[in-house]
Amino acid sequence: MAVASAAPGSIFRKQLLFCLLVLILSCDACRKISLQVPSHLQAETLVGKVNTKECFQSASLILSSDPDFRILEDGSIYTTHDLILSSARKSFYISLSDDQRQEQKEIEIVLDVRGKKVPKKRHTKDPVLKRSKRRWAPIPCSLMENSLGPFPQHVQQVQSDAAQNYTIFYSISGPGVDKEPFNLFYIDKDTGDIFCTRSIDREQYEQFPLYAYATTADGYAPEYPLPLLFKVEDDNDNAPYFENKVTIFSVPENCRTGTSVGQVTAIDHDEPDTLHTRLKYKILQQIPDHPKHFSIHPDTGVITTTTPLLDREKCDTYQLIMEVRDMGGQPFGLFNTGTITISLEDENDNSPYFTETSYFTEVEENRIDVEILRMAVHDQDLPNTPHSKAIYKILQGNENGNFKISTDPNTNEAVLCVVKALNYEVHREVVLQIGVLNEAQFAKAANSKAPTMCTTTVTVKIKDSDEGPECQPPVKVLQSTDGLPVGKELQGYKALDPETRSGEGLRYKKIGDEDNWFEINEHTGDLRTIKVLDRESKFVKHDQYNVSVVAMDAAGRSCTGTLVVLLEDNNDHPPQIDKEVTICQHAKDYAVLEPVDADGPENGPPFEFFLDNSANKLWNLETKDGKTAILRQRQILDYNYYTVPIIIKDRHGLDAKHMLTVRVCDCTTPSDCKMNIKNVRDFKPSNVILGRWAILAMVLGSALLLCILFTCFCVTAKRTVKKCFPDVAQQNLIVSNTEGPGEEVMEANIRLPTQTSNICDTSMSGGTLGGQGVKTQQSFEMVKGGYTLDSSKGGGHQTLESVKGAGQDTGRYTYTDWHSFTQPRLGEKVYLCGQDEEHKHSEDYVRSYNYEGKGSVAGSVGCCSDRQEEEGLEFLDHLEPKFRTLAKTCVKK
Repeated sequence: MAVASAAPGSIFRKQLLFCLLVLILSCDACRKISLQVPSHLQAETLVGKVNTKECFQSASLILSSDPDFRILEDGSIYTTHDLILSSARKSFYISLSDDQRQEQKEIEIVLDVRGKKVPKKRHTKDPVLKRSKRRWAPIPCSLMENSLGPFPQHVQQVQSDAAQNYTIFYSISGPGVDKEPFNLFYIDKDTGDIFCTRSIDREQYEQFPLYAYATTADGYAPEYPLPLLFKVEDDNDNAPYFENKVTIFSVPENCRTGTSVGQVTAIDHDEPDTLHTRLKYKILQQIPDHPKHFSIHPDTGVITTTTPLLDREKCDTYQLIMEVRDMGGQPFGLFNTGTITISLEDENDNSPYFTETSYFTEVEENRIDVEILRMAVHDQDLPNTPHSKAIYKILQGNENGNFKISTDPNTNEAVLCVVKALNYEVHREVVLQIGVLNEAQFAKAANSKAPTMCTTTVTVKIKDSDEGPECQPPVKVLQSTDGLPVGKELQGYKALDPETRSGEGLRYKKIGDEDNWFEINEHTGDLRTIKVLDRESKFVKHDQYNVSVVAMDAAGRSCTGTLVVLLEDNNDHPPQIDKEVTICQHAKDYAVLEPVDADGPENGPPFEFFLDNSANKLWNLETKDGKTAILRQRQILDYNYYTVPIIIKDRHGLDAKHMLTVRVCDCTTPSDCKMNIKNVRDFKPSNVILGRWAILAMVLGSALLLCILFTCFCVTAKRTVKKCFPDVAQQNLIVSNTEGPGEEVMEANIRLPTQTSNICDTSMSGGTLGGQGVKTQQSFEMVKGGYTLDSSKGGGHQTLESVKGAGQDTGRYTYTDWHSFTQPRLGEKVYLCGQDEEHKHSEDYVRSYNYEGKGSVAGSVGCCSDRQEEEGLEFLDHLEPKFRTLAKTCVKK
């Protein structure tokens, strides 16, 4: 470092006024620290350093409350980005916390911004101040890598001009001091001498950025933190080496001279762009070494070919022993070696050839799909690749397509087969010329000639054999008219014997006739209709009906032929439409009619549509395009079913009358229509025919129902209903056939029975009432002031008095009178409820009650519903103990 001369005390004080940073520590380290800073601070600028240990010794977390500043562990304060302080003062806090002890302290940092002073005009009489060079300034310094010492080795000295007025102590921080690597440097705090304690590896640490500090004994810092950069000078201590010890390249055989094979790269960890990392490449050896096929560029490491004579069939792999050396390839440079393997890629530079020049084979006539010969070839190119796989072709002799040649994928041999029968009577011998090529296109080498296809000849001898009948052609077309009646004859299929060229002695048999339309003459093969021919049959495809025929000779040999009956269309089917359509009023007020004609197009559309005179008042029919029609309402119709008679004609006038059922519905789509059938008018349901099982089920069901009714009648006839009405003041058991609340029964309204009625002539069974063993015979009568009903007929308020008559005794009413009064009115209420449009129950409608389960002594509340027969009060014999007191009061003593 440069050494600065001491300055007078006055000049030193003036320099302090323009300091960029002054650290002023207050008396209490944990309360407030003032720092004087310039108004513009650049990013990562050291603002100052705070001794956090004095405030909080065990602080484990140090944070800044202002994101513009960050705090290091040693208390150094840095800016996080470029900062311009607009105000004269800025403050923030440093938070110190200990997670284990749950303690936290804060240090207040106050930044005082010093502005520039206005320059003062210097008069001629003012003394001129001369500024001397300061010693507290950074000076570049370098260290030698792998230095041999002795250690500690002196590196640099720092000094402060403030040492003239204060006692200054020096310290340093940064990598190599209090960061990795620790204790590499230290400083004499009194003299400012910096020492290195051991040798340094540049490949691990290229430089060391340090900071030097000058402070007084009380912690005052008269100087900025001084940045020091110690750069490590490189030593050539690393030999270059190849990235891969074994590298494999490939290059096509027969390639041109100068073809790039690949590039080798080496790594040197010494300092880049120096002589220590300037590498040179060289080929030490080629295996095999003759002739030399490759060269390498000494600077780039690119390997190229030096000759076009690379032949994979002679040598498919080469190895190169490579050397890389630093120091520009000079002999004293460090070096390393590696092995490069170069594989030659195969090219189709060798044509395949047959192992024999000619072949001979034989085959029987009429044999098909039979292998007759195999031929082998030889190819020097790489096996099982397109360069060696053979493709065979029949060049001559196969004009009739009797033969097929293919390649066996396993052996690469040629396989010759017969795919079409040979005829000894036509050809007794066939000579074939066969050629062979590779799948891949031939690649002409630099030292080779243009390829020629290798060929060979195959002689095929045909052996004679006794043949069966021939069916030629295999398919014969026969035209017929649609609707041909039964009994008509058609010319059948004819086969020939190839030996005699005639059809004598052959027998014919039908083996395919889907709808059994024909019968065949066994001797002539002619057909005779046994059904009317129908072009619209489901067995006719594209106006064609197929009949398969087999012809056999006396030895049982046969052939098969197909007779195609081509049917000419006849206009015998009128247009047809669906029987029912739906018109949804919310979607559209019309229906689209799409007729279908089973005849061909020449007997089909365009169609004509007509409405019957009876339907013209409600409907309108419009022809759309000759294929469809629109049925539209003339007015908005009610939701119902309508029958519309429609006549449809085809192009030739063949017509049919259809009774179309139109369903006008309150819906948006036809599937949503839920029209009730009972509201239908003009709708005629189709006839329904019941099967025998349905009739049997109805008979058995009726018989079962009669048996159940008969059983119920027999059980009911044996029981006598006994009904009694007990007499107790203001406590009554009332048998009621209504569900509405009754009037309060007063003592004056009940007349006690004085004699036994004939109605109650049967004793109460199932036990005694109240457990006293007394059997009573009682009757009850309904008295004046009883229950009344509003009758819908007559419009007045009717009572039992008005029904019984004014001239009779109205003081008492029997159960029969009560039943006669209530029964017709309850029935009327039920009927009116059923006729209500919304099907809601009337308020005074008698409701049926469900059975409430077994085990109830009192039985079901269904006994309260309206019944025709009289009921007894046997249930009173089975009351529980808590009802016996009530029962005792109801029994006449």
